[in-house]
Amino acid sequence: MSHFRTSFFHPLENNLGINLPDKFTFPFYYEPHPLSVLAAKQLQNYLETQTDFTHNFGLNPNQSGLIIGKMFGVMVVKNTEGTLGYLAAFSGKLADSNHLKGFVPTVYNTLNEAGFYKKGETQLNAINTQIEILEQAPAFKMAQTNVLNSKIAFTEALNVLKAEIKAEKQNRNQQREAGKQSMSPEVYEKFIETLNQQSIGYQIRLKHLKKDGEQRIQEAESHLNSLKQPIKELKTKRAALSASLQKRIHEQYQFLNANGDTKDLLAIFKNTTSPIPPAGSGECAAPKLFQYAYENKLQPIAMAEFWWGASPKSEVRKHQQFYPSCRSKCEPILGHMMQGLVVDDNPIEDQIIFNQALDIVYEDAHLLLVNKPHEFLSVPGKNISESVLSRMQQYLPHATGPLLVHRLDMSTSGLLLVAKSQRVYKHLQKQFIERSVKKRYVALLDGVLPNTEGTINLPLRVDLDNRPQQLVCYAHGKPATTNYQVIAAENGKTRIYFYPITGRTHQLRVHAAHSEGLKTPIVGDDLYGTKANRLHLHAERISFTHPITKEGLTVSCEVPF
Repeated sequence: MSHFRTSFFHPLENNLGINLPDKFTFPFYYEPHPLSVLAAKQLQNYLETQTDFTHNFGLNPNQSGLIIGKMFGVMVVKNTEGTLGYLAAFSGKLADSNHLKGFVPTVYNTLNEAGFYKKGETQLNAINTQIEILEQAPAFKMAQTNVLNSKIAFTEALNVLKAEIKAEKQNRNQQREAGKQSMSPEVYEKFIETLNQQSIGYQIRLKHLKKDGEQRIQEAESHLNSLKQPIKELKTKRAALSASLQKRIHEQYQFLNANGDTKDLLAIFKNTTSPIPPAGSGECAAPKLFQYAYENKLQPIAMAEFWWGASPKSEVRKHQQFYPSCRSKCEPILGHMMQGLVVDDNPIEDQIIFNQALDIVYEDAHLLLVNKPHEFLSVPGKNISESVLSRMQQYLPHATGPLLVHRLDMSTSGLLLVAKSQRVYKHLQKQFIERSVKKRYVALLDGVLPNTEGTINLPLRVDLDNRPQQLVCYAHGKPATTNYQVIAAENGKTRIYFYPITGRTHQLRVHAAHSEGLKTPIVGDDLYGTKANRLHLHAERISFTHPITKEGLTVSCEVPF
């Protein structure tokens, strides 16, 4: 399929035998329904062969231009005649446009040349040009230089005089001591008066120097401020225009839901932790799909979003792989837009039921090591109270201190170190801070590695749009280092040892999956790879110094996969 239909409703071909889902897709954590997979495949076939637009996704090494991968969305819908089809959308702009044939339109078109946004943008650009002209003017540059030179000259002159005053003071002190031995009292008294007058003279010189220097600086700054005043007024005008423009844009983004109710961005984000909508709110694929479906009496059945193109430098994004909707921008919007739909439950909020006793691998009077099951929290979460910590509080009712010395991701299984007293906790925590605790993880990677061992250095920070996912960020990320060693290759997969030097959130998962890391996600990684029966990552061994006996202790547990 090299061309898209002119209409936005695309027939869902070859869907015979696929049952409709009972509920609509929960967009923030899902496995794509077979109908969504079928729709996505049809859209991907189009993207592979289309000639309707030009955009460098980074898939063709011979194509020039800035490489920009893109998130696409498909929504399976049923029209009023009962026919199944799908809608397609892209996040943000594609090929520098909001509107492309076959893709549903944006909720509000900011690129409309006749619209208020483009007119306001033109006004802002004009103000920016005026500001730039004034700031680059020779008179303004000269005034800035004069202020700087006046301050430098004053500081240098002040330092020179202070050094002279200090040297002369030492000289006078020496003269006083010598005068005591060689002068008569009458002569010495007059001599001391002369020295005192010299000291007063220096203080007067210092006072005049400060007064003159500060006056020159003040005159230079006053002149500069007079030149700054029109710039300041333009910046105030720019800020007011920008705020007014932003408010009008937020009001233009009107979102429907299944009940027929409408809310704009300001109303949607009003009671969130960020009342001001983040930049780009409403421009993702999912809101566009819902809006078009509701406006055209189409019943939403299921949806999915996938990445198309080269992986960006920061996020873990794999070509053709499905991903959830972003949380910071889309969660409040979709929370409104899905009202009136029967939607799958949020699996993340389900209480984890683990009826078995936790496996305690090692225990003495001072500490213990527990083998945490996968999909079980280390500490209580926002909506889930059951955790290793809550179990340990029950198991050790008389223990003091925080108990858990470190944590594991919910999806990771393996060894957790538990202290039975505040004293033991502090000793163990100090070892973690000093990085003398050695940990070894076993993972199964979804692919074969070219190297048998190595080191990964990729700094990490939280993805503010998609907590708790992490980004590689060289500007603001915390250093994260992982050593690795291949154990064996098995049926196109690699069993590997990970030796984390640092302990950042999701460190091993990102280092495995990222394009600048191993480029091979861990099997079952539902955040950075493909979901399976479990995340194949296990904290298998830990070595540390016993806080009481001072002996080295190494504890291992069996790998469950």
